[in-house]
Amino acid sequence: MNYLPSVEMLVPPAGEPASSIIWLHGLGADGHDFAGIVPELRLPADLPVRFVFPHAPSIPVTINNGYVMPAWYDILEMSIDRRVDVAQLTRSAEEVHALVEREVARGIDSRRIILAGFSQGGAVILHAALTCKRPLGGALSLSSYFPTADLLAQAPENAALPVMICHGSYDQVVPDALGRKADAALKTLGHPTVWHSYPMEHSLCLEEVRDISAWFQKILA
Repeated sequence: MNYLPSVEMLVPPAGEPASSIIWLHGLGADGHDFAGIVPELRLPADLPVRFVFPHAPSIPVTINNGYVMPAWYDILEMSIDRRVDVAQLTRSAEEVHALVEREVARGIDSRRIILAGFSQGGAVILHAALTCKRPLGGALSLSSYFPTADLLAQAPENAALPVMICHGSYDQVVPDALGRKADAALKTLGHPTVWHSYPMEHSLCLEEVRDISAWFQKILA
């Protein structure tokens, strides 16, 4: 099977991974975008993890005048609720499911797999996590939103999946209100969520990285 091309990192480098974290980048970036965060997470040596950072395909993006760039799906208009190409988002979620299956084939218990994503990537992983037929460890949504909340058919295997949502209160790209709307939708669907807000724009900060690390360690302990 053809999988999304990815950057992979083992922590510690010589360890045999017992867990996997599949982490999707945002619009216009690539799999290298978050690889530099891995050392900053300072995960303990007794928690060996394989990080998988896939590259999105390059497609025309409507809101950028059809310019071709790495994207998980097309964004059709910049309304407050973001009209998106749902079929493309769903296909990207299916590509994530394939990566989950590959990790299982590599010997990782699916309950020790976390899906994470920033901005566009966060929208994909929320859909992917809630529709995955394998029970997962958790989902992490960073500066993102949940455009398919009213459209997806939840998989019973992840009906109570824990989700952590992090968002910048000054975010001008994906407003804070969209992150809070995602949090409310997940709660309505029955998911235990953890919400973190930071005084930042569409980015990450050191406090957030520390909170992410603590949550990873809690889920994978």
